Amino acid sequence: MLLPRYGSGALSDVVPSLLAGLGVPGMTATLDLPQVRKVCLLLVDGLGWELLRQFPEDAPTLTGMAGSSITAGFPATTGTSLATIGTGMPSGEHGVVGLSFAASADQMINVLQWTQHAAGKHVDLRDQFVPEEFQPLPTTFMRAADAGVTVHLVTDASFQSSGLTRAVLRGGSYDGVFALGDLAAKAIAALRSADRAFCYGYHSQLDLLGHIYGPGTEDWRYQLRQVDRLVATIAAELPSDGLLVVTADHGMVEVGDADKIDYDTTPELQDGVRMLGGEPRARHVYVSEGALDAVLTAWRSVLDSRAWVATRDEAIEAGWFGPVVTDRARARIGDLVVAAQDTSVVVRSGVEPMLTRLAGQHGSLTAAEQLIPLLTLSHG
Repeated sequence: MLLPRYGSGALSDVVPSLLAGLGVPGMTATLDLPQVRKVCLLLVDGLGWELLRQFPEDAPTLTGMAGSSITAGFPATTGTSLATIGTGMPSGEHGVVGLSFAASADQMINVLQWTQHAAGKHVDLRDQFVPEEFQPLPTTFMRAADAGVTVHLVTDASFQSSGLTRAVLRGGSYDGVFALGDLAAKAIAALRSADRAFCYGYHSQLDLLGHIYGPGTEDWRYQLRQVDRLVATIAAELPSDGLLVVTADHGMVEVGDADKIDYDTTPELQDGVRMLGGEPRARHVYVSEGALDAVLTAWRSVLDSRAWVATRDEAIEAGWFGPVVTDRARARIGDLVVAAQDTSVVVRSGVEPMLTRLAGQHGSLTAAEQLIPLLTLSHG
């Protein structure tokens, strides 16, 4: 188990440290990063540190940048990590505690789609769980803009009105993009737009190919080459007072059929469980009243050394969700929290067929998932 290094080397430390360098009040620099007038933070979805080190020939620009690894936070998944970028806080404070979790006592939410999770159909929940109220903390982008920093979000055009964007990435100018070319062009334009500028850029396709084909496969490596070219393009146009920072939201592990424990066909795991959230590598288990001890015993017995199985209180006390866990976040965390070891996954073949089939998975507390790059390049 690799616990996130909250406060000294985690994703939640990145944006506050960068904004402190830009003079934004209330931001604390816990990471030693250059202080400049213009910053481009590029988040490459799925770019794990161990994978990057394994294939340096496919990423010469990234490999040549200064920096090392930090930890993603728990769960190591996109929705949680984007909320961490957007708030500068771990999941225990922003409350986006996984891909899917209990939004109320009897309602699960998938935060990437802002819909009912595993309901068999997409039911838009943006009216029922208003994103700005579901995650009410002011974002780092809002605070930077209030301090006079020009803020640009350069990310997929289709995400602009999504529930997750509204919840955790609101603030600043949204510059929607369609491909790598206009991501580079709009990031460069953002850096040239003002005397003090902060640009957040996001690229998702490396993660997509990792899920479909597996991390480290030929398809994945060819996409890594395209990402490296993107970074080189932005770096070549970086202003003299600019800083390019590259990080990620999580790493990834490859799983096979032998790694799968199927909840939907394992009655021992179902007994006493009223809802199951999260994703195959990081599960929230919500139990029926009075059934906690029996469910805990069953899950630990069935999974044995294939997962860390903790009660909500144990996981919070161990610091999985950060040093502070609010009442709002606590209510969303499962009665049990299950973090997979090695390459094991707890799948749902009937209810989550797409997630079950994915070759690449993430979310847990292994080094392959937790370690992500924090790389910098400047002309200073």
